[in-house]
Amino acid sequence: MNNVYVVIPAYNEEKTITQVIHDVQQYTRQIIVVDDGSVDNTVALAQKEGVVVLRHIVNRGQGAAIKTGIDFALIYGADIIVTFDSDGQHIGSDIPRVIQPILDGKVDVVIGSRFLDKKSNVPFKRKIVLKLAILFTWMVNGIKLTDAHNGLRAFSRRAAQKINIKQDRMAHASEIIREIGKHKLSFQEIPVTIRYTDYSMQKGQKALDSLKIVFDLIMGEVRK
Repeated sequence: MNNVYVVIPAYNEEKTITQVIHDVQQYTRQIIVVDDGSVDNTVALAQKEGVVVLRHIVNRGQGAAIKTGIDFALIYGADIIVTFDSDGQHIGSDIPRVIQPILDGKVDVVIGSRFLDKKSNVPFKRKIVLKLAILFTWMVNGIKLTDAHNGLRAFSRRAAQKINIKQDRMAHASEIIREIGKHKLSFQEIPVTIRYTDYSMQKGQKALDSLKIVFDLIMGEVRK
């Protein structure tokens, strides 16, 4: 079982997308960039690297982009699907580590954690927001993690088929945790490194975004 696809959701990432693709290409050639309505050169730069590029006509959100990429990978026979951010925060060398527990048949899902070692330079304000997300996830889903909103994850084919992402935007991260619990999927956290730069911090979530995530989750429950 070695048909590994990496899904990279991207929105206006012309500054980093080429570097990110080159990094991932060291570990797999099966890369899907899902452009989420970018208005810069993200699509052209990704296409230049010879990877699969899927496009949303309008910006729908990271959750929608990940779902599009996962659905495509499943159609083309993926055994393992990895999600990988496009802003340069993730490190390609972590990919073999997140897929290994699935290759070994130990778990269905692997979730990266920036808090299991001290290699990630997590800014203090971001750390507070992330710790609150951990608490919220534990209270709502009953699943205790050390990092509830890490974009570097790996899913077995079985897990990817069961997890149904309905949240288009950033609330998808909490939704995935809920789906893991709902379907009783086995999971494991492993340490991964997150690189914080001025660029990634500018693109990343703010405190207000955390409130929007909670609102989206609540509204998702109301609509059921």
